[in-house]
Amino acid sequence: MLVLGIETSCDETAAAVVDENGRVLSDVVHTQIAVHRPYGGVVPELASRDHLRNAEPVIVKALADAGVRLDDVSGVAVTCRPGLTGALLVGVQIAQGLAWAAGKPVVGIDHLVGHICAAYLERPGVKLDRPAPPFVALIASGGHTALYRVDGLESGAIRELGATRDDAAGEAFDKVAKLLGLGYPGGPVIDRLAKAGDATRFAIAPPMPERDSLEFSFSGIKTNVARWVEKNGVPSDEAALSDLCAAFQRRVVDALVRKTMVAARRERVSTVVLGGGVAANRELRAAMANAGAVRELSVVVPEVASCTDNAAMIAFAGVARLAKGEDDTGRLEVNPATSLPRVTRKGRGRR
Repeated sequence: MLVLGIETSCDETAAAVVDENGRVLSDVVHTQIAVHRPYGGVVPELASRDHLRNAEPVIVKALADAGVRLDDVSGVAVTCRPGLTGALLVGVQIAQGLAWAAGKPVVGIDHLVGHICAAYLERPGVKLDRPAPPFVALIASGGHTALYRVDGLESGAIRELGATRDDAAGEAFDKVAKLLGLGYPGGPVIDRLAKAGDATRFAIAPPMPERDSLEFSFSGIKTNVARWVEKNGVPSDEAALSDLCAAFQRRVVDALVRKTMVAARRERVSTVVLGGGVAANRELRAAMANAGAVRELSVVVPEVASCTDNAAMIAFAGVARLAKGEDDTGRLEVNPATSLPRVTRKGRGRR
């Protein structure tokens, strides 16, 4: 089985071809960073237009890189939720048109399920350590931060344990980077500066420190940094700037790792999986691996290319549905919300 995956949920136009074993035959990603950088964040209308311009060449290249034609694939898998509605519509309409023209089935995929499936992707030259359910998955990105118990790779077998009440972790990185004048996207820049910084120099309060809660909150730490900058100004020398970035990053990473370990203990699982764009952060990857080793847990962290938005994870998520003969032709719709049931209520207040 070969599956063509298409991903346009936010600011990457991506297409990939993956086989039934998760082997990535091609993976093409066109990023829109240059489009959105002047605005300090993703502009939905500009994202949709850029997807329209680049979807065709990206898909053509993905098929060519895999050495296949559209007629050779068994079906098409496309992200249909969650994400920016206009951006999702571009990918869904193109996927439906391609599937109809080729006489192939098309299935809609939840983007968050795709991030969990990223742990099963087999890329060239990479030794694969596939997690066996049940396991706990932390999905941390610019739009989502949540912990899940995963008993299978279909939506009905994935249960939210706790999520952010406000900002996602990646969103906090971008907002703090903007406060410090570091540009967009902020995560990679903060990660680079933090590597050379002293995380203990500046006192930044930890986000939502309640030890018993599996919920997250990152709006407060963003406000802490904003107040520090308001009082002291943006550090003028790179050493101080690196120290501030290190302090902020350490607090975010500590919160993500600590609550993931608590979730694993409560769910009595032996494996933890990390996914989402923030999973590309070097300190988070190292800290999660170290915490898992101390607790004798297996920690599965996909390759960086599999953590950030890509179509290979969408294609593999579609394998199981297509193998069962499922087909969403004629009833595929987009939705800005995930299909995974939520238990975390947004906003402040006691629970």
